[in-house]
Amino acid sequence: MAAGGELITAVIVDDHAAIAAGVRYWCEQADPPIGLIDAGDRLGDVWAGPGADADVVIFDLELVPRKPDFGELRRLVESGRRVVVYSQHADNATAIKCIDLGALAYLTKREGPGHLVPAIRAVAAGQAYTAPSLSGALAADDSPGRPRLSPREIEVLRAWFAASSKELVAAKLHITVKTVDTHIARVRVKYSNVGREARTKSQLVTRALHDGVITLAELNEASM
Repeated sequence: MAAGGELITAVIVDDHAAIAAGVRYWCEQADPPIGLIDAGDRLGDVWAGPGADADVVIFDLELVPRKPDFGELRRLVESGRRVVVYSQHADNATAIKCIDLGALAYLTKREGPGHLVPAIRAVAAGQAYTAPSLSGALAADDSPGRPRLSPREIEVLRAWFAASSKELVAAKLHITVKTVDTHIARVRVKYSNVGREARTKSQLVTRALHDGVITLAELNEASM
């Protein structure tokens, strides 16, 4: 459930009415049900109206044939939205790129309610969900062990290391605490995906020092 035990809400962006209708049925049949807002292929409905406050964005990566919109995915992620990419693409490269950009889950449209509904619940809580398609992609990924953090993730991480609370980070960066949590969750997911767990703040500090995200001098200055 969303924070405070409220009904989870999701907004779906997909240009196929049959897909959206199927997802709506799965959400209505879930226990407890999930509130679904259908934005069709209107990306603007994710940013305005009821879709702007949805806990989760279910994002069809390719609203225009043969033109995956990684730029819009990046925009959603950098604004702090929690995204499930729901795509017809089953190739490993696309899945890995979406996770690198900050999606908390990647599912192909062959993966039905048994994966999409749990993914929505996990992502609403700021957690990653690994469906079989993504699990296979991660197993095949031979990229180096340093995760690819976005500039915004690094900014939030550095601010968190220098602050005593996430509330202070939110105030400094003019974002919500929920957005701070989302960015930190994504950083943890990225470290986990390269086999370097960072479940605590101290573990994240250690990883960041090792990867040059922050220096020991900067940490010492922040603690003064």
